[in-house]
Amino acid sequence: GTVYNGSGKVFVHAEGDSGNLDQLEHDLVYDAPPLARPELASSEGADLAAHDGFSIIASEASAEAEIHVPPDLFTCDDCLEELTGPEERRFAYPFINCTQCGPRYTLITAMPYDRPNTSMAGFPLCDDCRAEYENPADRRFHAQPLACPDCGPQLQFVPNVSASLARDKKIREQGSLLQAIDALEAGHILAVKGVGGYHLVCDATSETAVTRLRERKRRPHKPLAVMFPLEGEDGLGVAREYLDLDETTAGALADPSRPIVLVRICKSGPCSRPKDSRARLALTAIAPGLRELGAFLPYSPLHHELLSRLGRPVVATSGNISGEPVITDNAEAERRLSRVADAFLHHNRPIVRPADDPVVRPMLGRVRPIRLGRGIAPLEVELPGEMAQTVLATGGHMKDTVALAWKDRVVVSPHIGDLDSPRSNDVFIQVINDLQALYDVKTDIIACDLHPGYASSRWAEKQGLPLVRVQHHAAHASALAGEHPEIENWLIFTWDGVGYGSDGTLWGGEALAGAPGHWTRAASFRPFNLVGGDKAGREPWRSAAAMLWAEDRNVTASLARDLELARQAWKNGINTFESSAVGRIFDAAAALVLGRTCLLYTSPSPRDH
Repeated sequence: GTVYNGSGKVFVHAEGDSGNLDQLEHDLVYDAPPLARPELASSEGADLAAHDGFSIIASEASAEAEIHVPPDLFTCDDCLEELTGPEERRFAYPFINCTQCGPRYTLITAMPYDRPNTSMAGFPLCDDCRAEYENPADRRFHAQPLACPDCGPQLQFVPNVSASLARDKKIREQGSLLQAIDALEAGHILAVKGVGGYHLVCDATSETAVTRLRERKRRPHKPLAVMFPLEGEDGLGVAREYLDLDETTAGALADPSRPIVLVRICKSGPCSRPKDSRARLALTAIAPGLRELGAFLPYSPLHHELLSRLGRPVVATSGNISGEPVITDNAEAERRLSRVADAFLHHNRPIVRPADDPVVRPMLGRVRPIRLGRGIAPLEVELPGEMAQTVLATGGHMKDTVALAWKDRVVVSPHIGDLDSPRSNDVFIQVINDLQALYDVKTDIIACDLHPGYASSRWAEKQGLPLVRVQHHAAHASALAGEHPEIENWLIFTWDGVGYGSDGTLWGGEALAGAPGHWTRAASFRPFNLVGGDKAGREPWRSAAAMLWAEDRNVTASLARDLELARQAWKNGINTFESSAVGRIFDAAAALVLGRTCLLYTSPSPRDH
């Protein structure tokens, strides 16, 4: 028989006895490669064509193609076996891949997905790789990122000129990978270039190293993610020494997208005592005061090599300036991360666009996404109906993500970041342009947030296209309703941070009734006057003070000068905004309960106090 591609579908003509044909139908779906998700659209009888073999024929180009942009894929078991086999020609090669694994979204420059349209175009295949690439029976047949040590990307270890390890002769005389491992063992911080950008990496068992990373990155309290080496049949042997894994969390960690999973930390019992004298995690420095840890497994061959040789977990946090997209360029990493990293482990395969690690939380036996990223996005979702026009949704201002919808499809981008910096806005525009170019669609209408000050809304206004302004909390409600299209009418509580309301005030504690496109504000938290504008989101004492002043209570704090200025502004209505945001109410409660900034208050009545 024959097989060919046409309009985004695969057409097979097969001839044989009925038993073999039935087996073929079954195996195409149930014995497909691990990352394939084939569906048998139809099966019907055909006239015999007397084929005496099976061949791949030229793709059909007459019909409109249904384009799918693949996400970046984790290292498959076959490649891992080669990576660790001393007799293999790709032994310890940190860029090994095949058709079932390796980078995709982060190296594609244009569609169709062929090698000349990727950042691998500058690496001509050697004879051995060319033979694999052209052999339909080889698992590397048309694997576009294909490479080997003779023709592919290479590592480069670059010490920071101001760091002490630049003068360490023992480290300088080894290969790049061994230099990096020795630097980690010595307690240094590395900026490591991965699939979608750089990680800042250090030994997760060294409190000194983790504390130094926090100080340099100016991240005093937020938890840090930890990457665990693979060990055991399911790869989770090391992770189980530190984490309390149930079936759901174990499945999430081992998922092909290799997300960061929020997992409960073991406090007692066998899993809190690492075997083989492995050091304990520096938990007080990694996740201070928390019961959960952001954990993930290595997903690239470079990560596998680093962790298997190091033999212990590492902190691996985004290599970026806080809130910005992860850094992807070698020179930019050295320039912008020089105050944090002692050394850089670069490679020379260009990253076309950033993709940060995805984050998920297991809840009630299900895994819920917190942040879309590498391995999951671009996320393609089938819509319940056809779109009349192509719609681009530009997202909010913080933790921005964009989406593109046409026909019966919507594609959601990876997490971009906060749109507070020039680089974040550059990546925001790049992702929008790339999605339209890769999927070969052109936007007809833009949906943006109602807030006129959001960078995403300001960009949308300048495009000269029809604009739909969506109230922030209505968008949250619609997202939830979109997961359950079978439900027609809703009452949804959208308890959130501040969002611009349709009445010009700042919402955030809403009960919305209705359905997407037809929401009614049924109820709301009692608003209060929030002082300091956007500062209130970063300085919780402002929300607490404002709520106490509204109750005629006297407030004192260690920030005496700031408090008095805020009180005068609140009293006179200067930079003060009415808000019903539950996020700010939670901030106020936390500031009082936890004693942040030593906020104290007295009331007119001792009984009330």
